[in-house]
Amino acid sequence: MMEPQLKNPQGGRALPIARVFLKLGMTSFGGPLAHVGYIRREVVERLAWVDEALFAELLALCQMLPGPSSSQLVFCLALRRGGYAGALAGFLAFALPSAVVMTVLALIALRPQTQPPAFLVHGLQLAAVAVVAQAVLAMGRTLTPDLRRALIGLAALGASLWLGRPGAQLLIIGGGALAGLLTCRACVADAPPHIEALPVSRRVAVGALTVFLALLAVLPLLVRASPAHWIALFGATYRSGALVFGGGHVMLPLLRAGFVPPGWVTDAQFLAGYGAAQALPGPLFTFAGYLGAICAPEPHGVLGALIALGGIFLPGVLLVLAALPFWDAVRGRTGARAALAGINAAVVGLLAAALCTPVWTGAVHRPPDALLALAAFLLLVPARLPPWLVVLGTVAAAALFGD
Repeated sequence: MMEPQLKNPQGGRALPIARVFLKLGMTSFGGPLAHVGYIRREVVERLAWVDEALFAELLALCQMLPGPSSSQLVFCLALRRGGYAGALAGFLAFALPSAVVMTVLALIALRPQTQPPAFLVHGLQLAAVAVVAQAVLAMGRTLTPDLRRALIGLAALGASLWLGRPGAQLLIIGGGALAGLLTCRACVADAPPHIEALPVSRRVAVGALTVFLALLAVLPLLVRASPAHWIALFGATYRSGALVFGGGHVMLPLLRAGFVPPGWVTDAQFLAGYGAAQALPGPLFTFAGYLGAICAPEPHGVLGALIALGGIFLPGVLLVLAALPFWDAVRGRTGARAALAGINAAVVGLLAAALCTPVWTGAVHRPPDALLALAAFLLLVPARLPPWLVVLGTVAAAALFGD
């Protein structure tokens, strides 16, 4: 199959970019792993903004950094398409739908006992199985085309299932890089350097890293020195966003430690908000907006939500800006391309492991669940129906058949 021709890189304006990622923010159910499938289908297959190789390289970079990996991936793709204005527009548009819904739920005093309907959560989980399976299949064809890279992907799959800890993904990606460096030089020796410049200078990168480290070091001191709740709220969410590897679910213990023990929210409020966030599209990190809006001390409400959302997302954006220029500089070398080939193969293995657990194990509990997930996959891949339509159909089938 021929690779799509890239369309006008860095030529888009902020509004068209925002429209693309707003649609994704309204239809990307299932968490960051499923988001990769939705985003890939839109920007690689439908719009051809980037090719499979660059998409995989940016995905590998975002998975190696702390923060919301799917939102960081959106930031990188929008940055390449439309510069800083496009990156900001795409990033905000992707997070906006779930951020607004979570804040509104807090403002209308969501009862602690409220939980989304079971069929809704179950249907979304089954749709996520199909979306992640589609991403694994498509990326596997491109990124593990030979025996060496297929073996690296299988090793990453086995290591991820065996270790069973989200934090182990950094070790697995490092192992993929080493394996690629040792075994994949022949795979990339004749390939030209795949350099797709992203508009971030080294001066901006150093500045972003300086701000990231300064806030990480100074905020705890400011919290101790000042009684202002907004500083403590920003500090708690910034620390969570800066120290989490492995996606939104891994962030939850950090957020709970920041909000529940001080008495800002109750455990029941925390869990109710988390249950609602599971049923929404877009990044799970917007759960912080709910916590900021519902927390007991002032500021809360809309202002509290904005402070919490800024705190949770800012570290990931700063780290992406800090890493991009250096990432772009090293991947043009043969050794770096070999290492990237190994990383990309390991990413396929990590996605396949995530498909096994928690995506499959969390959604498929009986034979009808497996049949419904398979039907959703067939509608996505051979039938090529839009993902949002498949999601609606899966939820409707879950409601019809129930448990």
